[in-house]
Amino acid sequence: MIVCVCRRISDREIARHARAGMGFDEIQFELGVATQCGQCEGCARDVVAQCSATCPTANIKLADSSLEGSSWNPLSPSLQASPAA
Repeated sequence: MIVCVCRRISDREIARHARAGMGFDEIQFELGVATQCGQCEGCARDVVAQCSATCPTANIKLADSSLEGSSWNPLSPSLQASPAA
């Protein structure tokens, strides 16, 4: 369904960007949704909120120093932690 008539932006296009981890402000900047007459802003925000709630993005956290070199890293055996004596 077309959400933004002024820019011809569909709910699928908004949802695709939201699933990629973009927030409403980023989608608004990227697509131009809700930048002309503003009548679609509420619907566009609803689409973003629904996608954020049902399709959360993965939050990747870097390992802290205590986990670096753990034995699960088969690619770099020289970096693996050796057992304490």
